[in-house]
Amino acid sequence: MTAGTASPERFPIHLRVQPADIDELGHVNNLVYLRWVQEAAIAHWTARTTAEQRAILTWVVVRHEIDYKRPAMPEDELVVTTWVGIASRRTYERHTEIARAADGTVLAKARTLWVPLDPATLRVTEVPGEIRERFSVPGEATSP
Repeated sequence: MTAGTASPERFPIHLRVQPADIDELGHVNNLVYLRWVQEAAIAHWTARTTAEQRAILTWVVVRHEIDYKRPAMPEDELVVTTWVGIASRRTYERHTEIARAADGTVLAKARTLWVPLDPATLRVTEVPGEIRERFSVPGEATSP
């Protein structure tokens, strides 16, 4: 989210389904979707923060909710779009949508709760104001 905007930035990454992503049913395994959710979140965090900010703050997932709408198939090109949601004092919500690039069909939607950690101590920590403003929207998050 950039200062002064009413809604969070939507951050896309582009992926292609790999042979190792396919399970015995011939489509992408459910666990792969979670990997993509995490990859998008990490890409967004890395792209929108400085090395100094990343040195003082890291994140851990405490909850995933995912709705599988349609299967991703071998060699599908995908757009995985993530955006920040509501933050409470210690939990930060992130949304992710996985869609087929060719036709825009939404394949899965996820809501993930992240907790900020101090990388040196691995203890839950406060998020500096500038980062909090960029990576949350006002409101009350649901605690896990």
